[in-house]
Amino acid sequence: MGKGCITVTKYFLFLFNLLFFVFGALIMGFGLWVLFDNQSFIAVLQESSDTVKVASYILIGVGSLSMAMGFFGCIGAVYEVRCLLGLYFTCLLLILIAQVTAGVLIYFQRDRLKYEMSNIIKGMIINYTGENRTTEHTWDYIQRTMKCCGWTGPGNWSENNLIKNSTQNLYSCSCRNVSLPGSEIKEVGLCEHLSTDVPIHETGCISSVEKWLLDNCGVILGICVGVAVIELLGMILSMCLCKSVVQEDYTKVPKY
Repeated sequence: MGKGCITVTKYFLFLFNLLFFVFGALIMGFGLWVLFDNQSFIAVLQESSDTVKVASYILIGVGSLSMAMGFFGCIGAVYEVRCLLGLYFTCLLLILIAQVTAGVLIYFQRDRLKYEMSNIIKGMIINYTGENRTTEHTWDYIQRTMKCCGWTGPGNWSENNLIKNSTQNLYSCSCRNVSLPGSEIKEVGLCEHLSTDVPIHETGCISSVEKWLLDNCGVILGICVGVAVIELLGMILSMCLCKSVVQEDYTKVPKY
């Protein structure tokens, strides 16, 4: 490989590693958002399922590792260190295999995940008291903003323990349809209505939530595909550069 070609390969590899570092930061940031967010549908699932928490830790770990590999790849490319280039190639290969495996597992387990999600929401509605500031208030926020009621419909709330055992005509305050006449509007908890015509939304949240999840899955899929493409290009360039480096010169590596 000519000297000019080596130089081009070296700086292209540096550029791809820089992009790889940025994508790793995005993946880690998404994992942190899943772990600490308390104002979206993710928070409802996270409180009741360890699966979401484990997934967030995996995303944080993969993102951190990607950032580290991007950094070492940049060093190996600029200073032409074969051991770093070889280590970089091996780690990229392992990460790519792990990503493909995780994607296949999620695809074939999607029905089970949907069933688990449905059970989590219905169980939360049954035990709803309005006092849990994490899952219950988040679900109130979802019903309010998406203008829906219950998971499949308002009938889900008839299974709520407090509503079933009360002599009052209670309903979820966040289900309230503000365009209809009724009592005082509250954001969380259970409200009382004097008549049998409860001023609530008649549609369930399942359609809106599924659309929200699909929209976010598109973003996640786009990021993962982008990372995979960069990984493949990085692997090809690192092998080309590694083969072109005849002898390592560690004196070029900066000392800290």
